[in-house]
Amino acid sequence: MYISARADYALRAMLAVADAGSGSASDGGSGGGELVKAASLADSQDIPLSFLQGILLDLRRAGLLHSHRGTEGGYALTRPPAEISVGDVLRAVGGALTSVRGMPADRAGYHGIATGLRDVWLAVDGAIALVVDRTTLADLLADRAPAP
Repeated sequence: MYISARADYALRAMLAVADAGSGSASDGGSGGGELVKAASLADSQDIPLSFLQGILLDLRRAGLLHSHRGTEGGYALTRPPAEISVGDVLRAVGGALTSVRGMPADRAGYHGIATGLRDVWLAVDGAIALVVDRTTLADLLADRAPAP
């Protein structure tokens, strides 16, 4: 699995927004507290603002963030950090978790002696999904990432 800068930035931004949320984000707080401005996220996470704005748009379209306009506006999570997985974020900004020649692993097709490769790619995709779908933002904020 290749982790793009876009995916890394998206996860860092989501963690920063979750951390700013009301209640204790690490124990599943609502995440609906303090709004975080894009410029603040960009500065705190060392992410180019123009790049971050596109990422935030994707996260909003995926239903993971909501935004409020105005001088007091910013971004907040749409659900508690305990209900947003790393997989949710990765899929929002990058699509399929595993790709083969630019296509989702389940669309890879082979024939002849290479037929078994599709099963390998699907198993890899399943293993990755198992880790990223069970790891939430709350887990990461509490430093409870799964063991390798």
